[in-house]
Amino acid sequence: MTLFEKWKKEFDAWEVRAADLSKKVLGSPLVLEPTGALLTAAMRTKARTDRVLGDVWSAVGLPNRRDQERTLRMLTVLERRVIDLEEKLEDAHEELRRARGETR
Repeated sequence: MTLFEKWKKEFDAWEVRAADLSKKVLGSPLVLEPTGALLTAAMRTKARTDRVLGDVWSAVGLPNRRDQERTLRMLTVLERRVIDLEEKLEDAHEELRRARGETR
């Protein structure tokens, strides 16, 4: 058995033991409950911070993220409508040319 094979065998055994221990520790209510509470507190803090920053941006007169997303959505809709109108206008011009017997 080579040195690498020996090391690999020991590493695999360690990995199995570490995985078992990790499952026990991370699945324990003693770990899960405080971790869940910490995550909940962090998410509430983030939500509160986002609201405060949105209010600050609004007070300064700048658009917040929601305003920017709404504006982008409206611009996208308007762009699509302009493209559709351009296509319809081009089709109407083409029909008019054909009706007059003109060629391009």
